[in-house]
Amino acid sequence: MGRLLALDYGLKRTGIAVTDPQQIIATALETVPTASLPEFLKSYVFREQVEAFIIGMPRSMNNTDSSLTPHVRKFKAELEKQFPDIPVYEEDERLTSIMAQQAILEGGMKKKQRRQKGQADKISAVLILQSFMERRRTAR
Repeated sequence: MGRLLALDYGLKRTGIAVTDPQQIIATALETVPTASLPEFLKSYVFREQVEAFIIGMPRSMNNTDSSLTPHVRKFKAELEKQFPDIPVYEEDERLTSIMAQQAILEGGMKKKQRRQKGQADKISAVLILQSFMERRRTAR
């Protein structure tokens, strides 16, 4: 069984979360500049067995596309082309940024750490991955 890898795609930065090989625990992995994301993923997939990618799909509260949605769909198509043997799933990412900020505040993270912009991106990726795993578990 391979890892699940979740992406909270942004125009500047992308938060990445991953499961353990048994797909039990979701953990924040990294925040990378989006421009270097393809190389990061290529390197990661070379080192680790990845069973699937999960991309957070941005939607407005009324369930319509947000301004970022076309960029994410374009990236998803590039990802499917670059890794044709690894399925790519979409997961609704509404409210994950707000939930990530709340988790950072409630988690007692120091002010200096909270200022690091990538923290919320990584946590958002974990929330996307946990949501996907839970939905898959209940569908079985």
